[in-house]
Amino acid sequence: MRLDQWLWAIRLYKSRSLAVTAIRAGHVRAKGQIAKPAHTVHPGETITVQQENLLRTFRVLGAPESRVGAPRVPEFAEDLTPPAEYLRAKEDARQKALIRPAGAGRPTKRDRRAMESFSRFLNPE
Repeated sequence: MRLDQWLWAIRLYKSRSLAVTAIRAGHVRAKGQIAKPAHTVHPGETITVQQENLLRTFRVLGAPESRVGAPRVPEFAEDLTPPAEYLRAKEDARQKALIRPAGAGRPTKRDRRAMESFSRFLNPE
């Protein structure tokens, strides 16, 4: 099975065209090498995918006939991503949420209340 099909079939990307775009951008590696969309995946092979600020690692267990439901994904891919990577990505997302973009102007009353609510969520007393 082609790498772009496999990434789509195990639900890492919503469409094959998104998978191809990520592969061509160099965000996907197979066996430690930058891969091409037509790369054939084999059982036991290690695939590394950079999704925004999260580096995910998978071991290929098989190739599904077509796109599979989420409960069946572990039959075809083993997630080797360390838990610390998920925690780091979650913390990065929290930090991004607190930053207002430059030029956004002064916060409205609604924005201010949302920021206060969010900061209470992050730092419960």
